[in-house]
Amino acid sequence: MDNKNDILKRYQQRQLEKRMEELTENSSLIQSFIDYCDSKQIKLKNDNFDYVQTIGIVAIYPNIVHLLNKKISTDKEELVEVSVLDKEFKRERFASGYYYSDKYIIMAHPYFRRGYHQNSNFVPHFIDIFWDYDKDNIQKYIAIDSDRVRINVDNRMYIEADTWYGAKFKNTISDIEDGIVKLRPPFGLEPFDIEFLFGNTYSLDIKWTSKNGIKVFQVEEFKADKNRITKNGNEYYPVKYLHAEFDNHAGTFKHLDGAIHFYTEEEYYQRRDNDFNYNSKNSLQLKTLSQKLFKVNGHVTIDEWIELVSHYLQGDPLIFEYFEGKLPDNILDTVEKLTACRQKNHST
Repeated sequence: MDNKNDILKRYQQRQLEKRMEELTENSSLIQSFIDYCDSKQIKLKNDNFDYVQTIGIVAIYPNIVHLLNKKISTDKEELVEVSVLDKEFKRERFASGYYYSDKYIIMAHPYFRRGYHQNSNFVPHFIDIFWDYDKDNIQKYIAIDSDRVRINVDNRMYIEADTWYGAKFKNTISDIEDGIVKLRPPFGLEPFDIEFLFGNTYSLDIKWTSKNGIKVFQVEEFKADKNRITKNGNEYYPVKYLHAEFDNHAGTFKHLDGAIHFYTEEEYYQRRDNDFNYNSKNSLQLKTLSQKLFKVNGHVTIDEWIELVSHYLQGDPLIFEYFEGKLPDNILDTVEKLTACRQKNHST
């Protein structure tokens, strides 16, 4: 029987062969894009192109999106205003995370992809919901993949389904008491159970504060310590972060943004079993790296806030537990069955 190493080697070889085959078959397309970029004083070579199974043929060059279209500028948080993207590009059905032009397709930031990996698929369904969320009194901003564009402008897409939906939070925000909540998966679950049922979530930290008629909401989502990414040559533990401001007088949120906090190994273990008040209770002050992924300014209703928060924390039933006061029924049922089965096996 083949061992895992042999299977992995054959898979990697097939992937390499597929990559070379796609690059060869699309050599004319690649050359055409090289010529197009040359007309804009962008000097690309064949080495600037790659084939990614989940994306297509991509051109890779520092800041290429902004070089191709000078109207696509970023603010101080390195976010692009969505209204500008809507004017300069178009969206296609079943192409979540992509904006089309005649010559190339730009993409949302890789940290919207599964595992924060640049070659994975986009996590359903946050980007679709965010981009479709459109009202006259809001401004939206999003982080994009500035260094890569897809050059096969067609309707071929690698699509994944998902079954996670938002919760039904009906509380009056202004009546929520200030304080901290820390949610954890039920005690006694195995690591595989937590990965399968809770999206590998270790804990969910929530904090409410109030000042001058504004209630501030913050969330940090800690995954188990196997979730790591490399950024600028260093290894970090990525932690999703959300921040929102609710105007008690208007009865709506006036701001919402999402980011990734990058914890070093030492910072991660110092923080994950503590809470949002860690810095105020410890002499060692944590100040992690951070990258903003999106923001909304304007009037955001409670229901809209719930939908965006729930889908940004995709696959994490702990946010459902916070909104609903209990875990989803299917999760509770599975946990109860697992617990009963293990207790029976232990007793025998």
